Amino acid sequence: MRLEKVIAQALEKVGFDRYLLASAVGKRAQELSRGSEPLVKLDKKNAKYADIALYEIAQGKIVVSIEG
Repeated sequence: MRLEKVIAQALEKVGFDRYLLASAVGKRAQELSRGSEPLVKLDKKNAKYADIALYEIAQGKIVVSIEG
């Protein structure tokens, strides 16, 4: 799947809030870099952590919410 389509799906999951998506991707990418297992099947050697996080959000494996 093209990355543009994945980004569009991920944006839809977070109510088209780009800041919220960027924040969630950054946090999840950091978790992945520290050893968390990906929730989607992508080649960890070829995919960047941010790409994995985007796929997870787009597929609904990670739910992003605003805590207040």
